[in-house]
Amino acid sequence: MSKILVVDDEELLRNLIRDYLKRENHEVIEAKDGKEGLNYYYKNDDIDLILLDVMMPQLDGWTVLKEIRKSSEIPIIMLTAMSQDTDELYGFELGANDYITKPFKPNILMARVRAHLKKEESKEKSDIQKFDDLLIDQTARKVMIKEKLIELSPKEYELLIYLSENKGSALSRDQILDAVWGFDYFGDLRTVDTHIKRLRIKLEDQSELVQTVRGYGYRFEVES
Repeated sequence: MSKILVVDDEELLRNLIRDYLKRENHEVIEAKDGKEGLNYYYKNDDIDLILLDVMMPQLDGWTVLKEIRKSSEIPIIMLTAMSQDTDELYGFELGANDYITKPFKPNILMARVRAHLKKEESKEKSDIQKFDDLLIDQTARKVMIKEKLIELSPKEYELLIYLSENKGSALSRDQILDAVWGFDYFGDLRTVDTHIKRLRIKLEDQSELVQTVRGYGYRFEVES
């Protein structure tokens, strides 16, 4: 079950949206204007998605969107009677995830809601990877082996992320250097070897996950 904030000054529309969301077992918070919506957002740190009208009293939807985007990437679907392409572009530039023009079919709105929630769910899952006893949590920027925290330097961490995200692929030293250090880095390829050596030491009994591809580079290999 997800918690969804609906911000719209049309009570009948809020009721309709609420009923459809509750049919799909979502928890719904309703706000009748932008100011109230922003207050509810600040008081609830577990909101999963926001349905946000544009034209409202107190604060309009654009203002609310800009305020929320200062601190969060929560999915926001704009609801509006404004159908000009320039309005849609403006919303996307401010950070809206989607844009639905009124009047709309409720089943279309629900399909959009499901799509964005599913996308967020898959994103959360991809932020945590587990390989044997090695766990990489990109959200918390933590690496653990058997629940023991492993201290990595920023470059060692970036190197591990790059290798793990390309597991099973042979990566040349040039590829690794460009991806982790950047195309404008003029250091020696031995920089890669040095950091791989340090990374393996810190990975302890999980060091075999990082394999050498002789004469080429390295591969992050996980047993199937």
